[in-house]
Amino acid sequence: MDDNVTGPSGFGTSGPDNRGSDDRAQAADGAPVRRVRKRRTQQPQVRAHRLRRRVIIGGSVAVVVVVAFGAWLGFTAREAQANLEEARGHAQLAKDALLDGDTAVAQRSAADADKYASRAYENTHSIPWSISAAVPVLGSPLATSQQISEVVRGLTHDVLTPAVDAGSTLAPDQLIQSGGRVNVQSLRDAVPVLDQTSVAAQSLSDQAQTIDEATYLGVVNEARTALQDQTAELSKLLSNTAIAAKVVPAMLGGDGPRNYFLGFQTNAEARGTGGLLGGFGIVRANDGGAKVDTLAANSELSMAKQPLDLGPEFEARYGPSRPTTDFRNSNLSSHFPYAAQIWKSLWAQESGEQVDGVVATDPVALSYVLGAIGPVTMPDGEVITKDNVVELTESTAYVRFADDNKARKQYLQTVAARVVDKMTGKLSSPQALLDALGKAAGEGRIAVWSADPALQQVLSTTKVGNVVPEDAAPYAGVVVNNLGGNKLDYYLTREIEYVADSCVGDTRSSTVTVRLTNNTPAGEFPDYVAGMFENVGNTPKGTNSVDLSLLATRGATLDKVTVNGAQQFVFTGSELGHPVFNVRPMILRGKTTEVTYQLTEPTTPGEARVPVQPLVDSPNVTVDVPNCGS
Repeated sequence: MDDNVTGPSGFGTSGPDNRGSDDRAQAADGAPVRRVRKRRTQQPQVRAHRLRRRVIIGGSVAVVVVVAFGAWLGFTAREAQANLEEARGHAQLAKDALLDGDTAVAQRSAADADKYASRAYENTHSIPWSISAAVPVLGSPLATSQQISEVVRGLTHDVLTPAVDAGSTLAPDQLIQSGGRVNVQSLRDAVPVLDQTSVAAQSLSDQAQTIDEATYLGVVNEARTALQDQTAELSKLLSNTAIAAKVVPAMLGGDGPRNYFLGFQTNAEARGTGGLLGGFGIVRANDGGAKVDTLAANSELSMAKQPLDLGPEFEARYGPSRPTTDFRNSNLSSHFPYAAQIWKSLWAQESGEQVDGVVATDPVALSYVLGAIGPVTMPDGEVITKDNVVELTESTAYVRFADDNKARKQYLQTVAARVVDKMTGKLSSPQALLDALGKAAGEGRIAVWSADPALQQVLSTTKVGNVVPEDAAPYAGVVVNNLGGNKLDYYLTREIEYVADSCVGDTRSSTVTVRLTNNTPAGEFPDYVAGMFENVGNTPKGTNSVDLSLLATRGATLDKVTVNGAQQFVFTGSELGHPVFNVRPMILRGKTTEVTYQLTEPTTPGEARVPVQPLVDSPNVTVDVPNCGS
């Protein structure tokens, strides 16, 4: 039989391994033979090559996907940042327009700010972004960006928009009318929206403070910190504005005439609330308008008065100085309500008039006001400006009128009268005046007390109340009182540091360091300026004699006090529940004296506070005290 077998297809085959052969070929004896096909076996090199190709293709696809996803995230991040910047820009435009009284522009800008803030929120809250943000460590900037966009959207929607919608009542040119009169009805109309926005702002500020800790991206960290600072500031501003809207209408005679004692403090001679009571006036307010009359020197308050009972603690601490009958010592305490009640009592005994409250201010506050309203001109043609009023009233005048104290006091009264007249006249920029008053109040240079208990309760929670708090949070109130009876505190500068250990245990060590520098220049000064009321130890002229008090955290105990490294004798007492520690350093001309208080204080919760006594200088204050409640 021929080796070649013809299959059913008619194609020749060659041998049994040929894939073209038929399974049903017959054997030589005619019996059918079933042939089994053999699978083609790939060479190992071929299989490896194809596997490598699949891996390369799959890896390439993965790389493309990762790169594309990263590019998408980068693009979205840039878009989110751009939207946030647009929101911020339009919010600023809305604020400026609101202050200018342009309600239409303010509303349009507020709507744009809200639109871009919403876009930023959408950018950072997509599903891919949220998945990426959940990745530990690597996703932290994305998670923080989500939280930032949530707060910003809340600010534009819940704070800016309602504030702008009520813009006509909040615009400075509507609040302050001709003659310096305040539109008390506009303020009262603004109370609901101010309450609403202040509550929203506080909530958003609290939310901002809880945003995740710093990430590995500096730009996100900077945005987080800026937002926290801005929301805290905004919350405080709106809260104070809401309080003002409730308090100011009644205090400015919205419910009938009100009268106030206005004290001008001379902080060239330091006292607890700022400076010696140098002069005073009576403010008469009615229906939003206010006028000052009865400007007089402090010498018009005689010392033949009945004392005022301010409680046993006050008497124990200040009684020997006769503060309730001697105006010179009437404000040794930094707690302004004490001074206010004393001044009210002194005026009532002097004139028979019961005032409804007390206001205090100083020459530095006048400089801020002059910056807003412009200079004033004295009867002899001398021009008083924001740049020279402090030096003229707290330094130059004492030399110019060295031999005529009465003329000096009259000069100071005239300066005050000219400033007040211009304040209550036609104003070119009500907003500038509001800013100046706000700055002065923020520095404690304007203090207010009301004889109405309900109003005073509100005032005591604000900066203008200038009260010593009675809670247990960490506190370091550093108070300078002039002991020399001179005017050298014009040349005094201060540095204050308050540091404390961690919150482990019931108590912790803390240190308050105060550096006082006597910058009195070389040259001769009148005794009234650079001498000493009682120079027992023949102290060189120009030496600043200080009574330095520390009002410490409630429950704190003193370990020791040093002055320039040498341990000192300490006078101790208490005020409004705070332990008080006094030393009396002498600061030579051109020298710095360092006073260090070493304490053991309770680890009570709360943010540490270091109130700044409103003297001439702006001291450097450093606080490094952990909040044991956070």
